[in-house]
Amino acid sequence: MVIYEIFNTNINFFVPNNNLLTFTLLIIALPLKSNIFKIHIQNEDFMQIKTKYAVSLILFFAANIFSQNVYEFLRLENSPRTAALAESFVAGNDDPNIIFYNPAGIALLTETPVSFSFLKHLLDINSASISASHEFENIGRFGAAIKFINYGSFTERDEFGNENGTFSANEMALILGYANLLGENFYYGANVKFIYSGIAGYNSTGFAADLGLHYEIPESNWNFGFVILNAGSQFSSYGDTKENLPVDVRLGVAKKMAHIPVKLFFSFNRLNDDQDNFFERFKAFTFGGEITFSKVLCARLGYDNQKRKDYKFGSTAGLAGVSVGLGINVSDYRIDYGLSSYGKVGSLHRFGVSTSF
Repeated sequence: MVIYEIFNTNINFFVPNNNLLTFTLLIIALPLKSNIFKIHIQNEDFMQIKTKYAVSLILFFAANIFSQNVYEFLRLENSPRTAALAESFVAGNDDPNIIFYNPAGIALLTETPVSFSFLKHLLDINSASISASHEFENIGRFGAAIKFINYGSFTERDEFGNENGTFSANEMALILGYANLLGENFYYGANVKFIYSGIAGYNSTGFAADLGLHYEIPESNWNFGFVILNAGSQFSSYGDTKENLPVDVRLGVAKKMAHIPVKLFFSFNRLNDDQDNFFERFKAFTFGGEITFSKVLCARLGYDNQKRKDYKFGSTAGLAGVSVGLGINVSDYRIDYGLSSYGKVGSLHRFGVSTSF
């Protein structure tokens, strides 16, 4: 028997001994912090179960539990294109999903691009996002986006195993962005975010901002980006203590090759994280490449050094940190697919479609 205690209120779950996978996901994947809930286990046999699935899931969600942040879902990449490039997209400027990575990049978009992405996560966890951008003459370019994640439905039971109904958990961010010219080939951008998180009748809300810069050298196809993501605070918290948001400082570069149809991306992420020494800050780097075979087809490959480190299992990491993807242009639509490997934990599949009006 497992009792899940939130703010001195007991919500009890009956978890069979052969279903440690469900229990592990329950206590780890929910959008709550370890200092908000307590877990009490009243079955000694359950404590002795050993399974690779539990270890794998603990590794997968370790960042959420042991970080001192709330709204960790903001770090989750939804776009299959940017995920295939291992999120090395800080200096991107040709996709409406750049609003999630650097709002300054939307200044270089054209027309009115719209993108929808869907992610089928582990078990019953689903996530989706939509982004769009539009230029207003003499004002600047605006962008808007929504990011949503649903953790599935859970059965609530008392300490005797009797059902008391069901509950769900979900989180959402509403984003409004603006970008404009700062100087010659130099752009600035900012996002404001309203954040909501809810579970079993409890909820938390917050506000955050992203601040970004983008510099372009059009003659040589170089682009540089710098951004501060998720700087803000909670309006209301689950408990008495307000927690920090997952602030992320990134610096990136992109280069379109002159004589071959390849575009390369590189990014240093989480530069603000506390580390033992200065050079440790640069270990959370990502890079990716996109090769265009024709007007119809392109392929993508990426590598995330931090993910490879985080999801190393024993002495091997397998393909953890590696991502691949495809983009197919059909008429006025681009259909994207991205696959991200987390080693023995598994892989995530993302699908998306983009167009312009």
